Amino acid sequence: MTYYMLRPGRAAQRPTMSEDDLKQHMEAIRRLEAEMKSSGAWVFGGRLHDPSTATVVKAEAGDVLATDGPFAETKDHLGGFYLISTSDLDGALSWAGKVSALVQASIEVRPFVDEMTS
Repeated sequence: MTYYMLRPGRAAQRPTMSEDDLKQHMEAIRRLEAEMKSSGAWVFGGRLHDPSTATVVKAEAGDVLATDGPFAETKDHLGGFYLISTSDLDGALSWAGKVSALVQASIEVRPFVDEMTS
């Protein structure tokens, strides 16, 4: 089954890291992603730029409008995500625990609707 692991965040809550600490942190993330890949759990993953870089596109009454900025005015935003494939929820929660420990943030786990992944 395919699961979505969402890392919500707030830009203001990001810890300030030295260049060396950031380098070590990113290497730890790469090692975890390599572990996901070697286990066969990895489907896709990515980190996103700040919400201020977003553009919202909306079709209405035959017109398509593009607006700068995020869709929702909220403090929380999507910081990054992984799509993983595991046999059950316990497997997904195990990976989410590893990600949470590494990024020191909550991770939301949700399964995809079956007919959308086949």
